[in-house]
Amino acid sequence: MAGIPVITVDGPSGAGKGTVSHMLADALGWHFLDSGALYRVVGQACLIEGVSWDDHPAVAAIARHLQVSFSAAPSGEILVAYKGRDVSREIRTEEGGRGASTVAAIPAVREALLVRQREFLQAPGLVADGRDMGTVVFPAAPLKIFLTASALERAERRYKQLIEKGENVSLPRLLEDIRERDARDSSREVSPLVPAEDAIVIDSTATPIGDVFAQVMQKVREKGLIKA
Repeated sequence: MAGIPVITVDGPSGAGKGTVSHMLADALGWHFLDSGALYRVVGQACLIEGVSWDDHPAVAAIARHLQVSFSAAPSGEILVAYKGRDVSREIRTEEGGRGASTVAAIPAVREALLVRQREFLQAPGLVADGRDMGTVVFPAAPLKIFLTASALERAERRYKQLIEKGENVSLPRLLEDIRERDARDSSREVSPLVPAEDAIVIDSTATPIGDVFAQVMQKVREKGLIKA
C-alpha cells in the first residue's frame, strides 16, 4: 500500500467531518472510510447478541469476528449490515453513538479493528473519517485535518437532524450527551481524541460546510495531492 495517499479527517461528533470527508472522497474519486461506523456496528452487535458493553472480553470477541458489510443504495446512501441484517438506521441513533463511544474505549476492540481499517487504503487514495485516523491508524498521512466546533453548535446540528427525521428529542439532553462523549473520548487511555501534532485544525462553529470544504481542498492542492 506504499505510495497510496490518504487524507485523515478527525474530530468530535457533529463537527461536520463526515460531510466534509464524503465531499472530499467524491471530489477526488477516492475511497472513503467511516471508521465510526465500525465502532457503531460493534456496539449494535452487542445489543443484538445480548452482550453488555461493560463485558470487555465479550465485546472484544465480537470486534475480532465482526461480520459487517457496506453497500450503496440507489440514493447514494451507504447501507451497513451486521450478519446480513441492515443496521444503518440503528447505528445512527443517539444510543448508537453512545455504544460506539463506550466500546471504542476498550483497548482490545481498537486493536481488533485497526487492521480492518487499514485494509481500506487502496488506490487511487483514501479519505479516512474518525477520531484517531491521523494519530494511530494512518500516522504517516500526508494531510491530516482535525475538524472541531463548540459543543452547543454540534448539539444544535444534531437536534435539527433528528427533528427532521421526526424523532422526539431534547436539546439539553443532546448537549449533555455530547459533553459526556467528548470527555470520554478525550480522556480514554488508548487513542484519545486529540489532534495529531501535524494536523490542520479547523473550527466549523461559525463556518459554512462549503467554506470548510474549500479550505481543505486548498490544503490538498498545497500538499500536491492533486494538480492545482
